[in-house]
Order: sequence, then structure tokens, then C-alpha cells
Amino acid sequence: MDKRVIRADILLGLTACIWGFAFTAQRAGMAYIGPFTFNSVRFLLGGVLLVPFILLNNKKTSKTGHKDEKSGRFLIFSMAAAGICLFAAASLQQAGLVWTTAGNSGFLTGIYVVIVPVFGIFMGRKTGPQTWAGALLALAGLFFVIGGVNLETVNRGDILTIASGVFWALHVILIDTFVQKTDAVKLACGQFIVCGLLSLAFALANFSAGLDPKFGAELGALNFHISMLFDAAIPLLYGGVLSVGVAYTLQVIAQRDAPPAHAAVILCMESVFAAIGGILLLSEKPGSGILLGFLLMLAGMLATQWDVIMKRTLQKQKA
Repeated sequence: MDKRVIRADILLGLTACIWGFAFTAQRAGMAYIGPFTFNSVRFLLGGVLLVPFILLNNKKTSKTGHKDEKSGRFLIFSMAAAGICLFAAASLQQAGLVWTTAGNSGFLTGIYVVIVPVFGIFMGRKTGPQTWAGALLALAGLFFVIGGVNLETVNRGDILTIASGVFWALHVILIDTFVQKTDAVKLACGQFIVCGLLSLAFALANFSAGLDPKFGAELGALNFHISMLFDAAIPLLYGGVLSVGVAYTLQVIAQRDAPPAHAAVILCMESVFAAIGGILLLSEKPGSGILLGFLLMLAGMLATQWDVIMKRTLQKQKA
């Protein structure tokens, strides 16, 4: 059991790393295409990339023995629910950035690290004190990593971002529930396709309705040119192949063995890698409290592993 948990933590850590550096790619991509167009391309690309793996492993996955999966109903329901939740979280977060600062967005989104165990209480899940401590330490670390938050005036961007944090938390809970009863790769692929199609629909609707121009050039017959996708090719490839195709799939696989509250603490480490990416790739100057933030977040991640660490220590002492 310990080996599975450690493997899950490594996969979640890798996921956080990929997501963190994706902020740089997403910022670059948004210079050429709008948020819904960007999300539609990257999520559909991520979904399509998983299709060959599903076809190659179809015989193996058909022998899982899950009655719900054989009927296909639970799998389809899982794909739809996770995909809708993923779309809501990604879209609200991106829309919030139109009116709020990146610092506020990073902190307010990170609140999901505390929302997840709260949701768990209502679902009858037990969250140990070490996980609560880890969540609070991670949230405090996040505050220092982004250099503090100015909430003197709450605007609609802040409200949208808080709402996205709720959906990110719900997504972690849903993945934990669904992945125990269905194939992880199929679930990941399905949620990407659903999210991508919804993003595409909203991109078209945004163009047709002439919504807020702050959202940028969305996909439409009149103002869209294929050259825009070529200009944003590198950010789209990173976002579609690594951030979606690889990272989200690793999240789904890892959550087979990592409790949702535990997973949320590790996944929020993406802010650390986002800060590192900004320093290395965008020449951003680190804040004075960034090192303290890193240490607090690391302490939070270790706190969630306290039981495992103590168990291993006792085993070594007995040996």
C-alpha cells in the first residue's frame, strides 16, 4: 500500500509541475487566440491523443470486471460529469483573469485545497488532522509565493475565480469517485472531449453574440484565420499534449491511490512551479517571501504523508 501511495504522490507532483509551467504557455497562447478557443483546441487535442492508447488496450480494459463499465452507462455518465465540471472550472478561472490580477487569481483558485476536505465531510469522508494541517500550510505558502493578495475591493473577477476554485475542488472529488469504478484512461479521454466541445460551443457563441471583446479573438468564420493557430502552435502543443493529455491523465491514474484531500495539497504545488517558470522563462523577479512560501508548501505536502513517514520510521526501528 505504501508503494502505491508513494507512486501516486510522484505522479501528482509531476502533474503539478506540468500544470505550473503551463501558465507560461497559456499566457503566450492568449496573445493570438481567445480563452475558449485555446481551451477547445488543447482539450480536444489531449482527448484525441489518448484514443490510440484506448484502442491498443481495449482488450485489457474490457476484462476489468466492472459491471457498470461493461454496460457503458456509468462510464458515459462519468465522462460527462467530469467534463462539465472541468469546463466550468477552466472557463471561470480564465474569465476571472479578465478583471482580476494574476496574484489574486492564483490565491483564490488555490482555496480549493481547503474546499476539498470540506466537501469530503459532507460526503462522509474522514479527513485526518495531518491533511487539514497540510492544506492550511499549503494555502499559507501559496499566499507568500504569489506575493500577497489585495482584496480591498472585491470585483467580479475575484468572484468568478472563487467559483472556479469550487469547481476545481468538485473535480478532484468526482475523479476520486469515478476512477474507482471505471477505466482511468477512458475517463480522462472522455472528460477532455466533453470539455473541448463545450469550449468550442462557447467560442462560437461568443463570436455570434458579439460578447465582451476583452475575451479576445474567438473562433468564428469572419474573424478567425488558421494562421492564428500556427502562431499559437507551441503553447497549444504544450497545453494539449503535456498539460491535458499527460498531466490530467496522470491525475486520474494517481487518484486511484491518493485520497482527494491529500491529492489537492500536492496539486496546489503547481503555483510553485508556475513561479519557477516565471523566473526562468519570463525573467520575473521573485518576491521576498517566495522562499518561505516554498518551504510552507513543502511542509504542507509532507504533513499529508505524516502517517506514512511515521510507519516507515517504526518499521526501520523494529528492523
